[in-house]
Amino acid sequence: MTSTTSINNNEPKKMALWLKILIGMIAGIIAGMLLGNNAEYIKPVGQLFISAIKMLIVPLIFCSLIVGVTSMKDTTKMGRIGVKSIVFYLATTAVAISIGLGLGLLFEPGAGLNMVATTVADAKPSPTLVDTIVGLVPKNPVGSLASGNILQIIVFALSLGIALNLIGEKGEPASKMFESLADAMYKLTELVMKLAPYGVFALMAWVSGKYGLDVLLPLIKVIGLVYLGCIIHVLVLGGGFVGLLGKLNPQRFYKGIIEAQIIAFTTTSSSGTLPASIKCATQNLGVSRTVSSFVLPVGATINMDGTALYQGVLALFIAQAFGIDLTTTDYLTIIATATLASVGTAGVPGAGLIMLSLVLTTVGLPLEGIAIVAGIDRILDMARTTINVTGDLMVTLLIGKSEGELDETLYNQDNTAAQPAKQ
Repeated sequence: MTSTTSINNNEPKKMALWLKILIGMIAGIIAGMLLGNNAEYIKPVGQLFISAIKMLIVPLIFCSLIVGVTSMKDTTKMGRIGVKSIVFYLATTAVAISIGLGLGLLFEPGAGLNMVATTVADAKPSPTLVDTIVGLVPKNPVGSLASGNILQIIVFALSLGIALNLIGEKGEPASKMFESLADAMYKLTELVMKLAPYGVFALMAWVSGKYGLDVLLPLIKVIGLVYLGCIIHVLVLGGGFVGLLGKLNPQRFYKGIIEAQIIAFTTTSSSGTLPASIKCATQNLGVSRTVSSFVLPVGATINMDGTALYQGVLALFIAQAFGIDLTTTDYLTIIATATLASVGTAGVPGAGLIMLSLVLTTVGLPLEGIAIVAGIDRILDMARTTINVTGDLMVTLLIGKSEGELDETLYNQDNTAAQPAKQ
C-alpha cells in the first residue's frame, strides 16, 4: 500500500492544456518576430488546426442543441433559459459598447488627424429585421447544414428537439442516437484540442511576422484602447456579473475559461471556439451539459460583446479623425444600433465590418473611415473574439447557477482538469 502511494506521488504531473497553449502563443510571437515574412511558411499548420475546428462546428452545434432540448422535458424551463440568455447577452453587449464609447471620449484616439472625407464608400448591405426573421427558418435543413448557416441550424435543431419531446417514447431512440453523436463529438473535440498548442504557435508566428511593430505604430492608440476596453469588460463581467450577481469567485471563472480565451484569441472565431467553450463550461466551471449545450451555441452566434466595444472605440476614432462632433443623441443611437445589430448580423461573414458600416451610416459618419482601420482588423478581431467568448461563458455560468444546474463543488476546485459536470 505504501509503495503504491509512493509510486503515484512520484508520477510527473501533466501540464495543463491551457498552459501548453499559452506557451505556444508566446513562442509563436517570438518566432514570428525572428522569421518575419518567412513565418508565412508555417501558417499552413495553423490553417490545418482551424480547419479541424471548423469541421466540428456544425455537427457539434446541431447535436448538442438537440440533446440540450431533449434533456429538458419541461418546456417552461427551456423557454425561461432562452429568455434569460437573450436578456443577459443584450445587457452585456450594451455594457461593452458603453465602455468603448467612454474610452473613445476620454482618450480621443483620432484627435489631430484632420482627415477630410472625399468619397463615400458603399456599405455592405446589412440584413433588415424582417430579412433576419424570415431567414431564420431553413427552406432546406440539409442545405443549411451543408452551407453552415448557423442561425438556421439552431432553429432546426431546437424545433427537432421540441418535436422529439412531444412524441414521447417514440422519440427516445432518436434522442439516444443524438446523445451518442454528441458524446462522439465531445470526444473528437478533445482529440482536436490536443493539437491546439501547435496550431496556436503557427498562427501567432504568422500574425507577428506579417504585421510587426512598423505597421502597428500609426494605429497603436486605437489598438491599445480596444485591448484596454476588453480588459475592463472582462473585469466587469468577472467582478460585477459573476461576483455580485452570481455570488461566485471571479478568480475561479477566469482560471476556468483561459483555455477557451486563448483559442478565441488565436482563431478569431466564436463558433470555432465553441468546442473549447463547452469543455471549459462543463469540466472547469461545473455547468451541466444541459445548459451548456443550449446556451453556448446561441451565444456563439448572437453575442458580440467584443465587437460592440470595438464599434464604440472606432466610431469615436473616425468621428474625431474627420473632425465631426457627435451629440448625446448620436451616442445613444450608437449604443442602440450596435446592441441590436449584434443580433441582426448574426451568422453573417465579416459581421464586424458590416456592423461598423451600419453604425457609421446611422450617425452620418464617413464610411471611408473603415478603410483606415481595415489593415489592423485582424489584430482587433483577436481581442474582440476573446471578449465575445468570455461573455458567452459568463452568461452560461450565471444561467447554470440560477437554474440549479451548476456543480459549485466542481466550480470551486482549484483544478482546471476536473471531471465533467452532471448531465
